[in-house]
Amino acid sequence: MSMSPESRRVLRTAVAVGLATAAYGISFGALSVAAGLSVAQTCVMSLFLFSGGSQFAVVGILASGGLAAGPAAIASSTFLGLRNGIYGMRMAPIVGPNRWRRVAAAHLTIDESTAVALNQEAPRAQRLGFWATGIAVYVGWNLTTLLGALIGNALPNVSSLGLDAVAAAAFVGLLWPRLKQLQAAVVAAAAAVIATVLIPFAPPGVPVLVASLAAVLVGLTNILHRPSGIAQPDDSSAPGEIPGLPADKDTQ
Repeated sequence: MSMSPESRRVLRTAVAVGLATAAYGISFGALSVAAGLSVAQTCVMSLFLFSGGSQFAVVGILASGGLAAGPAAIASSTFLGLRNGIYGMRMAPIVGPNRWRRVAAAHLTIDESTAVALNQEAPRAQRLGFWATGIAVYVGWNLTTLLGALIGNALPNVSSLGLDAVAAAAFVGLLWPRLKQLQAAVVAAAAAVIATVLIPFAPPGVPVLVASLAAVLVGLTNILHRPSGIAQPDDSSAPGEIPGLPADKDTQ
């Protein structure tokens, strides 16, 4: 059966997103090994956690605080992963009611698969975009995680390459487009000040958790909110955007 032009376009987008995201996997694999995890542990994390931002948070905190920072690393990773649950509520009608399909979809519900799916108009194209992007990213991410871990394991001093800055750079890249909104800019500034003040005194990972309270406080009070800035998922979102998410990548 021949494929429609729309389906081919969606598949090309999915493959392109998968390749772009895979580049981060090399950095994660090398950084994870440098933080003290083995190649096997690094690969297991990508296979089962499969959330780039959460994975970078774990290895970044472990690199600075060792095993003692484990609870803070897990808590930070959990906070970052909560957004995928919100995506899941939006993706549920697209995935459909089949129980086993939803179980599989839950593991593939990430920034990229959600973005590509919501960028399509027809329901069939949305489903194809979700599954094709999720699978492409999953396969690419895990392959490059293994490659990065093997490279990092072979190098005598991975930290000399500056890979410890990759996580921070990725988060800044995700955050930057949101700073056009006043409320997001205030949250970012407050969180930065809180973390900077606490870093010299608090254990690794704790400044990040405390700084996240700034976002919780602003979200609960909804201060500085401008109704005109609300993005509607079906009508007013720009092509490639998810409401509340930059049009380009999440480190998952």
